[in-house]
Amino acid sequence: MVVQSAPVRTISFNTSYLRAKRALDITFTLLIAPFVILVGIVVAICIKIDSRGPIFFRQKRIGQDGLEFEMLKFRSMYVNSNQLAHREKILHYMNGKKLNEENSSNMSYKDVHDPRITKVGRFIRKTSLDEIPQFWNVLKGQMALVGPRPPLTYEVDLYSSHEWLRMVGKPGLTGTWQVYGRSRVTFQSMVEMDIEYLEHQSIWTDIKLIVLTVPVMLFSRGGA
Repeated sequence: MVVQSAPVRTISFNTSYLRAKRALDITFTLLIAPFVILVGIVVAICIKIDSRGPIFFRQKRIGQDGLEFEMLKFRSMYVNSNQLAHREKILHYMNGKKLNEENSSNMSYKDVHDPRITKVGRFIRKTSLDEIPQFWNVLKGQMALVGPRPPLTYEVDLYSSHEWLRMVGKPGLTGTWQVYGRSRVTFQSMVEMDIEYLEHQSIWTDIKLIVLTVPVMLFSRGGA
């Protein structure tokens, strides 16, 4: 599936940078594979003990240039959870509305008090361990280590031509807004961070963001 839309202005990519970026994706992923597999096994066991249902959650996301792909995550919610509630919250977030009354000063991409999330799910979402399976998406070339996070179809359907600019690059496991804002930033701030990253492409920036992602995960800054 391809989401039909087009940005007003374009962002060009340097071929040498794209080759170096792909080499970094593959090399880094293979180097940390033993650690990822070990942590993944522990997380999988905890998920099975905590609640019934599959270990993995597969979800259709929109990637580079509007191409749809199946993104992998560790399941963090109860089986058969109502997805309409999430859709409503995302739409409110995109419109700049507050997601909850308890935190009226903050507009978050994630709902901290979502009752659909399991006990283990809250921890792995807060530390981003639920995203470990996406290293498989990276190896397949559907995602990169660094880039804008892949949105859902109904999000992209509401994108303006300017917002669609964040879709011209390959989606990533981490990125500028995950490191410097994560779930605390507004939708428009997230869009601007992603576009600025794509316009100032650099392999050194990618390496820097990968390194800075580690303390963000360890200290759960901005997680939900």
